[in-house]
Amino acid sequence: MIRPELAARLRSWREVIAAGITAAAGLWVFSLGGLVLQPLGLAVLAVASLWGLGAWRRRRFAQDIAAPGVVEVEEGAIRYFGARVLGGEIALRDLTEIRLLRLDGDPHWRLRSTAGEALLIPVEALGAPALADAFAALPGFDLGAAAAALAGRAAFTTVWKRP
Repeated sequence: MIRPELAARLRSWREVIAAGITAAAGLWVFSLGGLVLQPLGLAVLAVASLWGLGAWRRRRFAQDIAAPGVVEVEEGAIRYFGARVLGGEIALRDLTEIRLLRLDGDPHWRLRSTAGEALLIPVEALGAPALADAFAALPGFDLGAAAAALAGRAAFTTVWKRP
């Protein structure tokens, strides 16, 4: 029913679209009026708005898979299994700094631990979008700043430092 080209373009927007539909349903419930339905509609609208904002920011993390390797976020640890380069693992509690580097034009996350170890993860690796939720759990991490860094063209950008 939908052309494949259009479906491919809308695929990265599906969570934002779902949040918009939920917000529209909240507005509809609010418009029914009453002491019960208006607060319920406002609550649904508020949740959908927060969900939509988070989905909008996470959308930048979803890239086509064009880099070798696999990223895995599990039990408070980020693991990268590299195909051509060495991989590694860093626990979220040990992270001290996150930078976005552009190496030969390709964006990479550079994670630094308290021990001084660094882990380079290509943004376009399989499973890399899961890093958005892992990074959002860090104290003081701004998902909007990370999305802006991904959209920019700077050679390197410090996205987060442990306070």
